[in-house]
Amino acid sequence: MNVCIIGDGLTSLSLAKNLINKKINVHIYYKNKIQKITPGRTIGISKNNLEFFKKEIHKIPRQNCWKIKEIEIYSQKLKNENLLNFKNKKIELFYMVKNDELYSSLKKTLFKSEFFKSTMIKKTFNEEQLNKKKYDLIINCDSNNFLVKKYFTKKIEKNYFNLAYTAIIQHKKIDNNTAVQIFTEFGPIAFLPISKNETSVVCSLDIKNRKFTNAEIVELINKNNSKYQISDIYGLNSLKLSSSSLRNYYHRNILAFGDLLHKVHPLAGQGFNMTIRDIQILSEIIQSKIELGLQLDVSILNDFEKQTKNKNFIFSNGIDFIYEFFNLEKKIKNKNVTKILKIIGKNENFNNFFIKFADRGINF
Repeated sequence: MNVCIIGDGLTSLSLAKNLINKKINVHIYYKNKIQKITPGRTIGISKNNLEFFKKEIHKIPRQNCWKIKEIEIYSQKLKNENLLNFKNKKIELFYMVKNDELYSSLKKTLFKSEFFKSTMIKKTFNEEQLNKKKYDLIINCDSNNFLVKKYFTKKIEKNYFNLAYTAIIQHKKIDNNTAVQIFTEFGPIAFLPISKNETSVVCSLDIKNRKFTNAEIVELINKNNSKYQISDIYGLNSLKLSSSSLRNYYHRNILAFGDLLHKVHPLAGQGFNMTIRDIQILSEIIQSKIELGLQLDVSILNDFEKQTKNKNFIFSNGIDFIYEFFNLEKKIKNKNVTKILKIIGKNENFNNFFIKFADRGINF
């Protein structure tokens, strides 16, 4: 089987590695220069997803995965009071991984495989060229090319009018296994540990009424930091936030994938986790056909859409509901809604549901 993957991000490389592990030939096409991964970016991978990733995609070195054992959520309306707290004494909740380290590690192992090759996209790159190669499947992870404009324009979109500012803070060594999220008047600010002396920060801020300078972002980080003795802040970057759900997942033998299928607000850290779950389902469909001796053809894409589309839509809307709830909580002047949420958060069943939801999506 010959598969073409378009794109050079973490999604493309992770999917490619899963396929070559099955001895499927993979040809990646990438634009101009190989994508540069920003040092300040990190991703949270749930425990269930990390187990799959290590087993079926790539063994991430233990030292590159930082355990998160607890999540604390605060609101500025209830100063210094814990609004929600999630923990499980038996397991870690999720793991933090640096984007650039995972990207480099995947790239290195891919180039060692006889089943992998990559080609830089030229200006004349088009569908006719792809058809000449007679790929069994074409998987498009690039959200801005001729395939998207021609076949994947129908989607449900939402602009949050938010910018996510990301950075890494260096600080004095501490026991650093608790993630903290604070809902401020400007938007949520998350402190996500990545080592004893480094923590990733994500500030998802409302930019409808004002813009933020880098100096103001640093000030917000310092203002909302309650436990770190910061020595440096580096890798400050920003990206626009929006959500989208694609209406049709494939056309003929062309499959849309990754953020092209579903893009969600980062406040729950579920974007890449959704993609890993998609890779797992696609991998299981392909493996099942291999074991049954069936032909690997476009029926794979039909099965994939049937198994994932509704789940992804429901899950994406769940993330959007969380965003809108806290956005409403921010606008309401009294503290009643916040206090009610605090009471609900003490319920053990609610905590267990949220932990499973974040770990497995709606598959539990």
